Amino acid sequence: MRIILIILGVILLFVGAGLAVLSHPAFGLWRHVSKERIQASPNYRDGMFQNQEPTPQFTGAVSDRDKNSPWRTLWRFLTNKDTLRVPQEPIPAVKTDLKSLPTDSDWLVWFGHSSYLFCLDGKRYLVDPVLKPEWPATLMMRPFAGTDIYRPEDLPDIDVLIVTHEHWDHMEYSTLRDIRDRVQHVICPLGIADYLRYWGYKNEIITEMDWQEELNISYFKFQIYCLPSRHFSNRLLSKRNQTLWASFMVEAGGRKVYIGGDGGYDKRFAQIHERFGSVDLALLENGQYNANWKYIHTTPEDLEKVILDLQAKQVFTVHHDKFALSVHPWYEPDNVANDIAIKHNIHLLDAPIGTIVRF
Repeated sequence: MRIILIILGVILLFVGAGLAVLSHPAFGLWRHVSKERIQASPNYRDGMFQNQEPTPQFTGAVSDRDKNSPWRTLWRFLTNKDTLRVPQEPIPAVKTDLKSLPTDSDWLVWFGHSSYLFCLDGKRYLVDPVLKPEWPATLMMRPFAGTDIYRPEDLPDIDVLIVTHEHWDHMEYSTLRDIRDRVQHVICPLGIADYLRYWGYKNEIITEMDWQEELNISYFKFQIYCLPSRHFSNRLLSKRNQTLWASFMVEAGGRKVYIGGDGGYDKRFAQIHERFGSVDLALLENGQYNANWKYIHTTPEDLEKVILDLQAKQVFTVHHDKFALSVHPWYEPDNVANDIAIKHNIHLLDAPIGTIVRF
């Protein structure tokens, strides 16, 4: 009897510890899920959001046995010992006083990976901020030496926060928690608002959008369009594709800025050019690619197609130089973008983390 009680006690201890871990707000498991708009979306079918084209998550250079196994792919990633994935020396970066930057000109400051702050027509836009990874995010991503120089307290007040999708390297709890009192408005795809409300954001400052919806907020004097991407969503233990992923076009002051988010190549870039014409600045995914993920991330071969289809006046590539989330050499995305720019005479705004980029 005593042995049984000990076993039960150990089981209860593990269950209690597991529940305590899963109760961490970053997981969002206990948030209220608003299903009405999600289920009414034309992009939500068969119990999940769907891409515009059939999009296998895992494909390419794997055996038939492994092709649809995310766990085998994850194991290969975790056990890969290629030292080129992570730089051996600190990456050069610039610490800019963000609060002193004027709002009477248009500029961009990149924080590495897909986090950046830009000013357009007097308003500050913050995109996918990951500036303070805490546990449990640090289980999945650790910043390269030299790149982790910005913190939430370094940011000025934010007019518009844009979140492109729910993945940990784009929507990080501790950063969003620390800036919530300095954000005037939030724009995000369907399903993301449930997380933000759970994390303390006021419902009245959040606008959720579906693909092809547009928003015009008169006091901001800008227009924003929610546009498709070709990706997926889940957040560790959550059901796949229950929140939407998106790209965005911001129009203000006679200029257009395209926020690409994450996603593999498809016909949307040509369609965006046909609809919006000349784009002043395109921020495009470039990094964390893999032949196994060629439909959900932009590969080097497809980045060239994306840039040529979109025909933006200026290009800045992101999703690299901070985290090793795939197996390619850490420096490869920069080389790829520069080669494309030289080949096609593209105006590539290639700058170190923290540099003030005028556009």
